[in-house]
Amino acid sequence: FPVLFMYFTSISTAQTDCLHLREQCVNAANGCESVWNVVEDVCNISVLGNRCKAEDAIGCNRIIQLLADEYPEFKNCLCTADDFCSITTLLGKQCSINKDNISKQARLQWRLSSLSKQAYTANKTCLDVNKECVEDEVCNKQLSLYLKVCSVNKKCDMEECQAAIRFFYQNMPFEVAQMMAFCDCIQPDESCHRAKELLHGKPCAVIAVPPPSCLNVIHVCKENELCRKKYTTFQSKCWRHVTKKCYDDEACLETLIKDDMPCSANADCKAAYISNWGTMLRVECTCQNLPPMEQALCKLFHHMLHSKSCFS
Repeated sequence: FPVLFMYFTSISTAQTDCLHLREQCVNAANGCESVWNVVEDVCNISVLGNRCKAEDAIGCNRIIQLLADEYPEFKNCLCTADDFCSITTLLGKQCSINKDNISKQARLQWRLSSLSKQAYTANKTCLDVNKECVEDEVCNKQLSLYLKVCSVNKKCDMEECQAAIRFFYQNMPFEVAQMMAFCDCIQPDESCHRAKELLHGKPCAVIAVPPPSCLNVIHVCKENELCRKKYTTFQSKCWRHVTKKCYDDEACLETLIKDDMPCSANADCKAAYISNWGTMLRVECTCQNLPPMEQALCKLFHHMLHSKSCFS
């Protein structure tokens, strides 16, 4: 009896802790609510229900993993180790998070996709890539959710849209993510530009009014743990020369010019760049209206974040 009592007490505590964490998450002003909203969309759950009705169990597990990665306090009451949609255990059962198992499920899902079998080619237009994704059952399922959250037909919630983009690009093979992130429009084709905006999160995830300065974007990013980690990785993978020379010394960075900034542009760099999508680092920024003494550093940050020269 004492053993059973301890077991049920631990289950009850887990339920309380998870409900409490959800309330904290929803009320927090740190972007957690946005990720939680995407969890509800992907897993098709309600606040009151604890039964999973998601058609995409793998996607449900992946977004739960994303939630636990970005907000580690959830790791104590979320389970992502089983093969079924783990939202059934959201309010109770505790178990360890098994990233390898989720990765295997995701790879198996994408192995059924014809799109993932294609080798990356740099000359595909965004319209081509968009059509291929729509025609592919696995890709289209992910794209539909992302477009639902980021739809221009409803009031834009930038943080929620950014969370959906993070999930969208992290939930697909690197080859497919590359095709989408680096697609472009060669001709002045309106359909292609619309497809590009959809795939790249415009306008909801990247356009703020008024546009922030690039200095402000970096400073805000550094105050957020998730964004700071992604920025540090991006620096080390793409701009190793800059970080080796100046690290995080803004006074030193001001002395650099674009010509003195070789970019590695390798696969690790591309992956780090794509990982920035769905964070403050992808918000379009400006250097206008800044005092002259801040212009050089601002333009340097703008070059690092938004110049395509690294991947041309």
